[in-house]
Amino acid sequence: MKPKRLLSLLLRLIAVGATLAAVIIMATSHEKGTFFAVSYEAKYTDTPAFKYFVIANAIVTVYGFLVLFHPPGSPLWRLVLALDLVFTMLLISSISAALAVAQVGKNGNTSAGWLPVCGQVTKYCNQVTGALVAGLIALITYIILLLHSIYTFLNPLLEKA
Repeated sequence: MKPKRLLSLLLRLIAVGATLAAVIIMATSHEKGTFFAVSYEAKYTDTPAFKYFVIANAIVTVYGFLVLFHPPGSPLWRLVLALDLVFTMLLISSISAALAVAQVGKNGNTSAGWLPVCGQVTKYCNQVTGALVAGLIALITYIILLLHSIYTFLNPLLEKA
């Protein structure tokens, strides 16, 4: 196997593993807490940004898994390159939204009168943090993969010039 193909395969495996881990960790995050004698349950489905994060990472996981079985010499690799870019942007938007909500959950917002909740549901917040770290690893891996794919695609064109 060529070193470039091996690197691409390794990066895709890391990306699939990271996106799958992000989905599993976020989807299993829940905890019951009490705040001023009011019981509640914190779960990812309560927040649209977290639902978007799970859906986006699930879509990218399926895509990454399917691309693993794509033959290396196929002319469809141009489409894969374009889809890598689209799914990298999807990961960027989903992690940005989830990070914004997680920051408010951790620190609150005194201007809006929102109190931090991570003091009451630490297990939930730790799981959300773990999912966001896995999502960030997936994002960085997809960016490296995208740069590698662009280089691999353009290198023969640059050598002819």
